[in-house]
Amino acid sequence: MGVKVLVTRLDPDLPLPTYAKGGDAGADLVARVDVTLAPGERALVPTGISIALPNGYVALVHPRSGLAIKHGVTMVNAPGTVDAGYRGELQIILINHDPKESVTFKRGERIAQLVIQQVEHAEFVEVENLPGSGRGTGGFGSTGR
Repeated sequence: MGVKVLVTRLDPDLPLPTYAKGGDAGADLVARVDVTLAPGERALVPTGISIALPNGYVALVHPRSGLAIKHGVTMVNAPGTVDAGYRGELQIILINHDPKESVTFKRGERIAQLVIQQVEHAEFVEVENLPGSGRGTGGFGSTGR
């Protein structure tokens, strides 16, 4: 089994994060409240849970692809980062990119996915020059379409 993540339900009627299918990377998060997003509107949507991650782990909140393709809904800050020390309620910043249609989410409806990953802390070492690479200083689009 994987890493243990402690969860507090802030709303006892809502489910814990759950994996829809075996092997899924993301566990579903649900809305704690009803919310309607007009075209172009964004909202902070609470999930009804808070978590405690062990040090050395991060929770990444990802948008749901079905909401994106069917309704144009995604997250403003995808993926959202939940640090190991954060203990507040997980909340999702949703945005409706559909130019014409509003979208409504009902309490308990799946709105995002939570992915738990191990992280490394880097040691940042200042140097005068970086070593060469095959890519060099080529930036956005430098390797083709």
